Amino acid sequence: MAKSEERAAAARAAGELKRELRRLVLSITDDDDVRSGTFEEAAKLLTALREMKSNGKGSTIAKRSSSPLSPNKKEKNRQLKRNDAGSEVEVPEHFLCPISSEIMRDPVILASGQTYDRPYIQEWLNAGKLICPETQQVLSNSTLTPNHLIRRMISQWCCEHGITLPLLENQEEAVIIGSERNVVNSLLEKISYSSIPEQKKAVKELRLLTKRNPSFRALLGEKPEAISQLLSVLSVPGLKGDKEVQEDTVTTILNLSIHERNKEIVADNPQAIPLLIDALKTGTMETRSNSAAALFTLSALDSNKIKIGELGAMQPLLDLLEQGSPTGKKDAASAIFNLCMAHENRVRAVREGAVSIFMKTIRDRTLVDESLAILAMLSSNHDAVEEIGEIGGVPILLTIIKESSCARNKENSIVVLFSICMNDRTKLREVGEEESLSGTISQLAQNGTSRARRKAGGILERLRRSMHITHYSC
Repeated sequence: MAKSEERAAAARAAGELKRELRRLVLSITDDDDVRSGTFEEAAKLLTALREMKSNGKGSTIAKRSSSPLSPNKKEKNRQLKRNDAGSEVEVPEHFLCPISSEIMRDPVILASGQTYDRPYIQEWLNAGKLICPETQQVLSNSTLTPNHLIRRMISQWCCEHGITLPLLENQEEAVIIGSERNVVNSLLEKISYSSIPEQKKAVKELRLLTKRNPSFRALLGEKPEAISQLLSVLSVPGLKGDKEVQEDTVTTILNLSIHERNKEIVADNPQAIPLLIDALKTGTMETRSNSAAALFTLSALDSNKIKIGELGAMQPLLDLLEQGSPTGKKDAASAIFNLCMAHENRVRAVREGAVSIFMKTIRDRTLVDESLAILAMLSSNHDAVEEIGEIGGVPILLTIIKESSCARNKENSIVVLFSICMNDRTKLREVGEEESLSGTISQLAQNGTSRARRKAGGILERLRRSMHITHYSC
């Protein structure tokens, strides 16, 4: 009887998952502007359904964290793979992507040193998540480096065990059918030579195709002149200033920039980045948000970071951070974080007022994680450190260290405090008074992340030296 009830409960749970999955799939197919988080949630539901099927029960429906990784990672990552002969073989754990729990086809190394399958970690980064899914470490950059050793090991293991893996995405794109090329060529021709209604319709269709089908993103990347043809629609007399066309064009650029090889092609077009920056200033809120997301995606390349900063993106991104919708603010923060990995852009950000804006978001309890991560980067700039101290940043940072449950936020706060204390004796005394009252810095020096302990230790050492000097001078 108990087993029967358990099976019934599992069936009900599976039914709920399937209904929610159907809702998400409808959202993805019907909504032109579905966000990356919807795809992520659908992937989680698919994983839960797969686990239920393999385990024969509904225990996997427990609440999951915002990271795609289960706390019980080893158990989750154990996978049996059926080979070409029909036998099951257990896959070595280090061949499995920590996000998908599937054999990695294109293993890449993240800045944290962890290895992931490229499509899954790229989607994670494209969604604006700037931490390592496995370690929760804030990433110093979003570069993905091919892990050739693991790839060779996986290839050899698959050969030895008779397992055939699906083709990589770029292998599939190499056999794009002619009809798809014809569709793209036809739409580009309409954009260049048709009537205004036809041009608007063609841009809209390109937006939808590049959103839904990776092969169309690759096709447009094969034709660098296609970017210029697409952007030319915004200079047509009857369409110049048309907000809908601007939104469709910007969103198509966003879709194209998701494809790895297109990042350089798009940024090399002399019109593309200026268009995105203009859209940040003049577009609808949706257009501004998509423009920020496109700049974030393009700035994965270091050369693009410099180019985007030089062309003047920082100020309109900061404006969006202040005035935008919740989604727009998050997209702007993600783009600014990526851009500030380049030293030149940190100078620009400080000059354009980034410090006071990010301190305000922290006071308002919005985008606290992102703001602290960016301020930690900006704390290498002397002017930024002085400004944080002048506008009352020390007590705010101390409060975060005392009250936050997020180790990463504590770490970024102490990084900023360390820079302030190294530059300003008055602020060092302020930190010393807090330390005397509650031992805030000492506690972090014992219990924080390795970086937080190091910075906290540096402040404590500075305090000890300061006290010794004061005592000696008396």
